[in-house]
Amino acid sequence: MTAGTQSDFKIYNDEFFGGMTETLMQVSDAFNGASRNAIRLVPTRHRGEFEKESFIKEIANLITRRDTTSISAASDLKLEQGELVGVKIDRKIGPVAQTLDAFRKISSDPRVFSFLLGQQTAKAVSVDMINAAINGLAAAIGNVGALVVDKHSDTMIHGHLAEANSKFGDRAKNIICYVMHSKPSHDLLIQAIDDKITNVADVAIVEGNTATLGRPVVVIDSPSLVVAGTPDTYITLALVENAAEVSESEDREIVSDMVTGLENLVMRIQGEYAFSLKLKGYTWDVTNGHANPTDGSIGTGSNWDLVAADNKSTAGVYLINK
Repeated sequence: MTAGTQSDFKIYNDEFFGGMTETLMQVSDAFNGASRNAIRLVPTRHRGEFEKESFIKEIANLITRRDTTSISAASDLKLEQGELVGVKIDRKIGPVAQTLDAFRKISSDPRVFSFLLGQQTAKAVSVDMINAAINGLAAAIGNVGALVVDKHSDTMIHGHLAEANSKFGDRAKNIICYVMHSKPSHDLLIQAIDDKITNVADVAIVEGNTATLGRPVVVIDSPSLVVAGTPDTYITLALVENAAEVSESEDREIVSDMVTGLENLVMRIQGEYAFSLKLKGYTWDVTNGHANPTDGSIGTGSNWDLVAADNKSTAGVYLINK
């Protein structure tokens, strides 16, 4: 019996990658530029399951009073290293299969299928990446009581954003972006209109946006920003620069082949990729969180250990509203 093989069919990987690369380049602007680099997407390859980086810990009581009347021995302070660990997350694409007959019936070409699938895959990849980053950030920051502003019984108002910023004290200016669900975002817009503050309300009505203390807002209905309840509550993250770094840590692999032995010839595309997630001021707990974590593990606060000596040196603040 003569069976069809890949050599009988043109693999349109170039078209697939063309669509995927074009869309991912647009999305990287949304990651980096829209959030003022609070959430960054970078192309960094690394081996293994974890991305590890050592750092010198801040020395407590480095500066103290000197007694000019004493010649007693002074106690040495020591340098200590800490470790920041990012975790690699493995993903698959598809597989997606389509009969060649379907292309013929719409007078189309598998090249179009490859390009459009590449575009759709890129969007799905980017949404998955940013959801993972938000999931980790909400879990890590929300696990530090001193960085939580609990307004779960109130709807969002501008004063709550100011209160979140105040958690960083004299470093409040380091908070450069808010990430919030559309619910509190619209609550802010409604407040701006109701307050009837000259210019602020005008801008809200005419342009459809509202002031947010001079910082951009990334509005995304990520599931990690909703806490189910009666009623639901919503998480807003006030983030600093480099709060989260998502790196495409392995080369993408896309395979296309022809499936024979069925009633109709079928074209199948399947892929694999991986990305790593690092959070500012937190390290992935390798022992408890393990390698290649599930979404549930990424969203477990105890899997992200606080390693920054000062809360003001971390990713940001966690605000919750109804």
